[in-house]
Amino acid sequence: MATIVGGVATSHTPTIAFAKDAGKFEDPVWKPIFDGYKPVQDWFRAKKPDVLIYIYNDHMTSFFDHYSHFALGVGEEFKAADEGGGPRDIPAIKGDPKFAEHVARVMVANEFDLSYFQGKGLDHGAFSPLSVMVDYDDGGWAVKLLPVVCGVLTVPLPSARRFYKFGKSLRQAILSYPEDIKVAIAGTGGLSHQVHGEGCGFNNPEWDHEFMERLEKDPESLLDMTVAELAKLGGWEGAEVVMWLMMRGALSADVECIHKTYFLPSMCPIATMILEERTPDAPVEDPAQTLARANRDYVGVEEMEGTYPFTIERSVKGFRLNHFLHSLTQPDMRKLFREDEEAAYEKGGLTEEEKDLVRRRDWIGMIHYGVIFFMLEKLGAVTGVGNIDIYASMKGMTVPEFQKTRNAAINYGVAGKEK
Repeated sequence: MATIVGGVATSHTPTIAFAKDAGKFEDPVWKPIFDGYKPVQDWFRAKKPDVLIYIYNDHMTSFFDHYSHFALGVGEEFKAADEGGGPRDIPAIKGDPKFAEHVARVMVANEFDLSYFQGKGLDHGAFSPLSVMVDYDDGGWAVKLLPVVCGVLTVPLPSARRFYKFGKSLRQAILSYPEDIKVAIAGTGGLSHQVHGEGCGFNNPEWDHEFMERLEKDPESLLDMTVAELAKLGGWEGAEVVMWLMMRGALSADVECIHKTYFLPSMCPIATMILEERTPDAPVEDPAQTLARANRDYVGVEEMEGTYPFTIERSVKGFRLNHFLHSLTQPDMRKLFREDEEAAYEKGGLTEEEKDLVRRRDWIGMIHYGVIFFMLEKLGAVTGVGNIDIYASMKGMTVPEFQKTRNAAINYGVAGKEK
């Protein structure tokens, strides 16, 4: 079974990334940042976790027109997002889709409704502190990442207690994972700061230190604090400390803070904590029971002939091809596809196998590959192929043969008025 090696709490201000990328390691103004993260980096090197569950909020970069409360990153890798001046010069970090699917099943079974994402960049909320905590080089990073993106910028947002309960459920998911991996959890954001309005520049170091103390020794004393109470003490954006509570909820009740640092250079404190379990709590239920409960709704699906549920595993495998087919909803891509299919395939970055599936309009082959049916509709709309043609092809029948199995001999599609 998987084990938890500990948790890290960290600010995620872009100040950290700026100092790192500018090489200000020995500059007296900036050096305390790196001094504070050196023990965290050493901890990661010593613990060698296989996966880091990374709790952060996107700053309206990759998540703008769709802003979820809880979004799980399920992709094979995650790149740095472009926040306006081009992405940082750092390598993509590998994900762990298999572990992500397990976590998702347990969380949903525990009544946490998630959204899932891949193909989106991670902004400074993720990579700013990550780049001074975990080793990396041109070949990649020393750990895989399972991002948990939390919606803490739009109102309403989940309560502090909800974040803590999410962490408790994460713990259950980790401890029921049947593979022998080591998992670390990072909660990011805060501490006290406000970056908008006339109230910008607000800080409250006294509250910050109190919060860190209570987070370690009495986290449940924080759970009934309202968003307004957290904001009055820590500034509006400082209320994102609920993500530290999620990390804390994933750890046992009895922890010890083995490292703590606090530095306030400008707008936002740069703080870190390392928490290690001293008396690990047993799982709230037998891991076998957790697995059975998480899979309960899907028992028997494998017996349904010709049925391919769109699992996280399939969505990750077919992501590139699904993404390409979805791009046909864009007028420029439709035009390119109609004028030069091969050029469209190249622009979409398809593999030779994927190109061949689309060239041959191998509808059932695309389903087997991991394409969801509703992307086939997009291709049908652009190529003038109706839904009935696709259905008939998937069943190995002619259109007239398939229509005889229906109550009416009709055909239709999702295409609009464009010719």
